Amino acid sequence: HVVESGGGFVHPGDSLRLSCTASGFDWDLYSIGWFRQAPGKEREAILCSNSSDGSTFYVDSVKGRFTPSRDEAKNTAYLQMNNLKPEDTAVYYCAATAPYCMGPYYHFASLYNYWGQGTQVTVSS
Repeated sequence: HVVESGGGFVHPGDSLRLSCTASGFDWDLYSIGWFRQAPGKEREAILCSNSSDGSTFYVDSVKGRFTPSRDEAKNTAYLQMNNLKPEDTAVYYCAATAPYCMGPYYHFASLYNYWGQGTQVTVSS
């Protein structure tokens, strides 16, 4: 069971932090990916962070602006999003895959075992 929170409406250049809290499985064994789906578009993977060492794979459009982290004690992963742009508007999902992000294949949704319900992020002036 995975639950996201933290979405909302922001202006271009603002920041948001999304949370992803897990229960019911061995959180420590899972790496966390973040996906998003913009209106009228397919779901895309934006990053995946390995549980073992925190190494992260990013899509170019968020590199340098989005940063993942996790708090093992709280079974929670975070996505810090800075310098948000209107094109970041989407429903954001976190997903868990074990044990690793599978390198360049991290964008395959079928590799993820647990998914959250999504949280809306809207960036507009």
